[in-house]
Amino acid sequence: MNLLFWGLTVSVIGKVMLAIGVLIAHSELAHEKKIDLKVLKSFKMEHTLTITGLVLILAGYLMEIYFYDFVSMLTCSGADCALNAAVILSQ
Repeated sequence: MNLLFWGLTVSVIGKVMLAIGVLIAHSELAHEKKIDLKVLKSFKMEHTLTITGLVLILAGYLMEIYFYDFVSMLTCSGADCALNAAVILSQ
């Protein structure tokens, strides 16, 4: 398994965690129809899942950038960028 696989996998896990966190909190609020301790606990869980999901999405993105060797695109300028882009696109 290569870095692209792990980048995509981590990114998808982060997106799923984000969706689950939002669904948990909103379904709890819709069910209770008032804000009480149970709803506040679900919001705390949503917060944790959302932060973890965002970190995983970012980590997956960085893995994909590194796998496709776009790191060289971050430090180039002018003709060097054009050459780097041509090399990346020809792969």
